[in-house]
Amino acid sequence: MNINDYATIKAYMATQMQDSAHDKHHVYRVLNAAMDIASHEAAVNMDILIAACLLHDIGREKQFANPSLCHAQVGGAMAYEFLLTIGWPDNKAQQVKECITAHRFRSDNPPKSIEAKILFDADKLEACGAIGIARTLIYEGQVSEPLYIMDKDNKIITEGGGADISSFFQEYNFKLKRIYDKFFTNRAKEIAARRRQAAIDFYNSLYTEISQNYNNGVKFSD
Repeated sequence: MNINDYATIKAYMATQMQDSAHDKHHVYRVLNAAMDIASHEAAVNMDILIAACLLHDIGREKQFANPSLCHAQVGGAMAYEFLLTIGWPDNKAQQVKECITAHRFRSDNPPKSIEAKILFDADKLEACGAIGIARTLIYEGQVSEPLYIMDKDNKIITEGGGADISSFFQEYNFKLKRIYDKFFTNRAKEIAARRRQAAIDFYNSLYTEISQNYNNGVKFSD
């Protein structure tokens, strides 16, 4: 990719990123991870990959404004139209769109091209390890979801939630702990495996600290 296109795409991306869990630094981490993964793969179109990485979350604000929208679908369409305006040919803009529309974890549209698989994997590395925990907590705070929910017996609810209100513990068990077998590339699997224990340790420590606090409360109230 030539330096002018890179600067133009990066500048456009920066105008669209308002969510602190999905800010420009998230985008740059995804891009850096994608470059690493791509170096272990053959026949990767770097123009497509770089543009898809830079633009993959530009639909987030529209999804926040209207939760019925899918940021991957919206962002793919936005990226396609934007790339056409800066002179990209239709077939290249379409490939970027396809990468972006297939990058979401909760999706029935799995990535097909190597560029789409690399973007998917690079983005999912952001849900692994310590960075995955940190970003999940930031995001749940933004959408006013609680750290935890207790049942009638003062036990932390760790499953369920879905489209209804959910907590960090529910999100961890629904998504974060399951992400490690969802990668397409061997390089991403290696990176994710190295990060996994940090997430497990944090989850277990947080669960223990909160549970002990409630147990102490019950003891002193007797």
